[in-house]
Amino acid sequence: MPILSALISVVLGLGVSFLIFWALNWVVERTHDKWKARLLPYVFLLPVIVLVAVFLLYPAVRTVIESFMQQSQRRGEAARFVGLDNYLSLFTDPNFLGVLLNNLLWVLVVPVAAVVIGLLVAILTDRLGRKRETTFKSMIFLPMAISGVAAAVTWRFIYFYAPEGQPQIYLLNAIWTTVTGQSPVTWLTIDTGRMNSFLIMIIAIWLQVGFAMVLLSAAIKGVPEETIEAGRLDGASERRLFFSVIVPQIRGTIIAVFVTVVIFVMKIFDIIYAMTGGQYNTSVLAVEFYTQLFSFQNPGKAAAVVVVLMIAVVPLIVYQVRSYKSQEELR
Repeated sequence: MPILSALISVVLGLGVSFLIFWALNWVVERTHDKWKARLLPYVFLLPVIVLVAVFLLYPAVRTVIESFMQQSQRRGEAARFVGLDNYLSLFTDPNFLGVLLNNLLWVLVVPVAAVVIGLLVAILTDRLGRKRETTFKSMIFLPMAISGVAAAVTWRFIYFYAPEGQPQIYLLNAIWTTVTGQSPVTWLTIDTGRMNSFLIMIIAIWLQVGFAMVLLSAAIKGVPEETIEAGRLDGASERRLFFSVIVPQIRGTIIAVFVTVVIFVMKIFDIIYAMTGGQYNTSVLAVEFYTQLFSFQNPGKAAAVVVVLMIAVVPLIVYQVRSYKSQEELR
């Protein structure tokens, strides 16, 4: 039933938007030419505004309201208003503070690693011949074509283990047992120093490096050759050329890629859920939302987690929009 209701809502929303567009267009076409030029932009904007309001603003407002409510334990009773209790409960829970720490680590590690590795690969492959460059870039970009769950299943064959005494068919433990002669290790349950979280981060980096490489490679190829030649004539080394000539000219692309990967990381869910289900101190905000809603049947707390996630993401989006505007002004 919820799926059917959602499908009906989508169809009705699209239908209403189309009718609004058709009606406004019919009215504007019969007005004076002077008014037609003024009103026509709003004919195209209003249906989009309606769609944004129905499918983005309304759910966001409803989620905020839900975060101040608590579901009654008795069947049939309506939810009651509890104010900031859901937020206080979250921020006084050591487990949730651990979730926030994990999210912070993901934001600090994955975007930086993805951008640095993507930039390094873009520079190195740019020096290869055309055919080899295309081949290497295709191989590195390939993980972008698969989903997070598929990536997690693939990396299970690296991180998992077979019981001691059985053949180690999983790569990391096969290497570990062969080199050290010790027992296999349950890598994903080692939360000392958040080691298991860092191992899962490698999967996200593996997925995002191709995205960073493609955009940064295109930006590097767009750097005017005259500026590079001028630097060489001034006696600059290749390293100095890269940091003093190329990087400043692709700064906008680097920032855009970094912010995009940060937003991807802030709402990461599928990789972690497929690898550990959020156990062993690997949970993040999106996984915590799922746990609160479906495991603990607590929609109020789940909504509060989503609000925290939205508040964390909004400054990044605002920064990216301002960055795009400043770049447009420079052009």
